[in-house]
Amino acid sequence: MVSCCAAAALLVTVSCGSETHDSGTEVNSSTEISGQVVVFTAASLTDVFGTMATAFEAEFPGAEVQLNLAGSSTLREQILGGAPAGVFASADERNMEVVGSAGELGSTPAIFARNSLQIAVPASNPGGVTSLADLADPDLFVGICAEGVPCGDFARMVLDASGVEASIDTNEGDVRALLTKIEADELDVGIVYATDVASSAGVAGIKIPREVNVEVRYPIATLAAAPNPGVAEAFVAFVLSPEGQDIIVAGGFGSA
Repeated sequence: MVSCCAAAALLVTVSCGSETHDSGTEVNSSTEISGQVVVFTAASLTDVFGTMATAFEAEFPGAEVQLNLAGSSTLREQILGGAPAGVFASADERNMEVVGSAGELGSTPAIFARNSLQIAVPASNPGGVTSLADLADPDLFVGICAEGVPCGDFARMVLDASGVEASIDTNEGDVRALLTKIEADELDVGIVYATDVASSAGVAGIKIPREVNVEVRYPIATLAAAPNPGVAEAFVAFVLSPEGQDIIVAGGFGSA
């Protein structure tokens, strides 16, 4: 079952034998993997990791994945505060590095997905937005993610590179909160991930020129204090496997 929580993981049942995914990571066979793993998941991965969790549970029927969804900086602080987590999937490398520097990682982070940014407007585009320059218009309601949140930091990088001083009306805690306000016509324009635009029928996307856009790299790792390390390791291996990467690509992300 997949839900948004940070419940403690169950004990893992271990027996003999192993299998190796094409990623090169050895994991226990499906008969060995049982119990729950809590995956701290960046909000921009909401849809694709919902699919990933379902596929993982189908391959390992004894396993249960719980997704704790939030901005990567919020997840980082929860992990550093001692929240029980088995896996951290971040929308940027900086937050992963902070967790690693604190000695909280149980494995070396691996890049598993890539993304970029787009301008997002309500489907009817009531503000008549055509480019990044329109985010400087004080007559428009403009939103981006907050500073310290990956989508907010990346958006500010894009705006700085384009020389646009945005007239920002709201700084949201994660990209899904921002997307929801754009979908509801509460905002005229925002900057979100390209995958978020693709996943929503309520918004339209306007491409950001490649020369000022950013490549977003998503790392994943197990946590040193994972309550159920065998299932955590198996989940990371599954994400990096060909089957997991097919799910990533089907979700609109670039593969590792």
